Amino acid sequence: MDLSSLPGQGGQAMANSLLPRLHGKRVTLRRPIVSDIEDRLASGRHAEIIRMYGGDSRNLESYTREDATAWYQAFLTQPLAWVIEHEGKCVGNARLTVTEADKRARYAIGIFDTSKLGQGLGTEATRLILDYAFKNLGLHRVDLRVLEYNTRAIACYEKCGFVKEGLEREGALVEGKWETDVMMSILEQEYSSLRRSGWEHG
Repeated sequence: MDLSSLPGQGGQAMANSLLPRLHGKRVTLRRPIVSDIEDRLASGRHAEIIRMYGGDSRNLESYTREDATAWYQAFLTQPLAWVIEHEGKCVGNARLTVTEADKRARYAIGIFDTSKLGQGLGTEATRLILDYAFKNLGLHRVDLRVLEYNTRAIACYEKCGFVKEGLEREGALVEGKWETDVMMSILEQEYSSLRRSGWEHG
């Protein structure tokens, strides 16, 4: 495949100019570049992560170069989406989907490199994006939904100030079983209080 023909070669400078890099102690959040395809391919597809996203982890097929390329191309179409870079490699991604009229956004994040799970990278990335959402975008609310059994993600979100505000009971059919989603949010005044109390990245 000729990578020079992919989106992001000629148009990458424009994309980067529209979305700032966000720098933490261990992670950098940025727009994707073509070499991220190789990192995504190397991370593969893992049953644990697929299930945490609500997918079917049974009888997984191998993750192909075509899959990685499709991920990259789809990612470029999202205006507020960042790659999570750690130690020079793309290890995950995160995005905001903004509703401007209500000054709110839906948040989603995923670490797809299983060797990097449980190291606090998701927490650091989430805090960086919350800084951007409330300080730069002027949002009032950021919310998310997460499967109730994804306790690691819930712990991360709570550490970042998200509050559980409700359940969507048995709204997801995962591997033949009905599962419940947890609805969580953080408001601008809650974010400001956390920042005043000395919330630091890392």
